[in-house]
Amino acid sequence: MNIPNRITISRIMLIPIFIFVLSYPFDWGVWHVQGQDIPVTHVVALLIFAVASATDWLDGYYARKYHLITNLGKFLDPMADKLLVSAAFILLIALDMAPAWVIIIIISREFAVTGLRLVAAGEGTVLAAGKLGKLKTVLQIVAIIVLFLHNVPFGSVPMDQILLYAALIMTVVSGIEYFVKNWHVMGESK
Repeated sequence: MNIPNRITISRIMLIPIFIFVLSYPFDWGVWHVQGQDIPVTHVVALLIFAVASATDWLDGYYARKYHLITNLGKFLDPMADKLLVSAAFILLIALDMAPAWVIIIIISREFAVTGLRLVAAGEGTVLAAGKLGKLKTVLQIVAIIVLFLHNVPFGSVPMDQILLYAALIMTVVSGIEYFVKNWHVMGESK
């Protein structure tokens, strides 16, 4: 297995640690930042999430620089992104920090795109993520980070909600674009 794929696997392996930190009732205290109380567990989880998210850039960088793009990587990389982002969004619902209906739409799009990728894979075609899909992932990651920061750096501006709804819109738009661009796969399926 090449280095970019190993980096992607490391991202997947960080997900259970991220989930554990947010799910287990650790009592690590609270940080008071600009009038906001941020549980230390949220900060630790945010750091794990940020490291995992950074591996997305890192594996892509190595794959392109050293010409190590593989079909496995084209499949694993977006899957790792979806697993990480979905775990974070579901936990944000559990923490009452994001509305369930927004997250349901986001995760439904991810399942739909994954389903189309599986149909294509069954036909011997690997569908890579497009530019809008990559922008969608970046917006989702930034929204999650700002949500875990409890909107501290932005004061009275609800930047966390603005970014969450921007991520929702980009998720829907990129999903539509992905299906329109790749709909032929459904017609060609046996």
